[in-house]
Amino acid sequence: MRNAFAAEITALASEDNRIVLLSGDIGNRLFDDYKKIAPDRFFNCGVAEANMMSMAAGMALCGMRPVVYSITPFVTTRCIEQIKTDVSYHNLPVIIIGTGSGLSYAELGATHLSFEDIAFLRVLPNMTVICPADSCEARLSLRAAIALNTPAYIRLGKKNEPLVHKQIPAFEIGKGIIVRSGDTVCLIGTGNMLPIALRVAEEFEKNNISTQVVSLHTVKPLDKKMLSEIFSKFLIVATIEEHSLCGGLGSCVSEWLIQKMPVKARLVNIGMSDSYLYEAGRQEYARSHHGLTKEAIVDKIMKIYRQKA
Repeated sequence: MRNAFAAEITALASEDNRIVLLSGDIGNRLFDDYKKIAPDRFFNCGVAEANMMSMAAGMALCGMRPVVYSITPFVTTRCIEQIKTDVSYHNLPVIIIGTGSGLSYAELGATHLSFEDIAFLRVLPNMTVICPADSCEARLSLRAAIALNTPAYIRLGKKNEPLVHKQIPAFEIGKGIIVRSGDTVCLIGTGNMLPIALRVAEEFEKNNISTQVVSLHTVKPLDKKMLSEIFSKFLIVATIEEHSLCGGLGSCVSEWLIQKMPVKARLVNIGMSDSYLYEAGRQEYARSHHGLTKEAIVDKIMKIYRQKA
């Protein structure tokens, strides 16, 4: 996703001279093409991310369109006060890009994990929260976020994520995308877990369980119209995310659902367990710890399906 982001921000900067890119001392070679077309609109702010966020807010107040980029916990958790007070409070058009979200950097240990960022940022007034599923959605979400003219957070994976969309989809902030149609189980994925959701759907189809997969790329605002249709149609609805079960997409849907009860569907929330991983390992290892493998997800949903069917 990060390569797609770099290509798209370069294209956008060539179209709009208000766009400036601020980096927290990472991705310097990644942005070589950007610096060729806009060398005076790239700022390496060093490992001073809180200052970088305030700097972006000042630029936005001056009419510029700042895009702030760093590894997710360093551009969100480390900067939460500045995001709240300088960006969100003033409703400024600052785009925050978190790369390597969730468990993408699990081999680097706890400092590089981000299981709390959606929870933190979705509670801030004026903030839009977008979690692209692949490089295609990453490009589309950046372009759409800049058009908002309000604060937005885009939660990217790392690199080499599978491409979900074979063709460029119709993309609108706050509107989910049906990636695969079905009529019994609906899997609502967000971010880099959507490829796993598609693999889970394939397993259900092998058992003759018709399964729909939705990319709910926008966590805030939710696509309430689509959710209403889903919960009135399906037997089981499962949210799948690489974020804590506390405060993420599953919590958002649960908060919405409690106002709509009763409904036909049974909700199942799948995400990172409320526990730390005190070991370092690759993303696949960390996903296994949190029960985010295809096998673990299939097993959890299948148990509930057998009770409902």
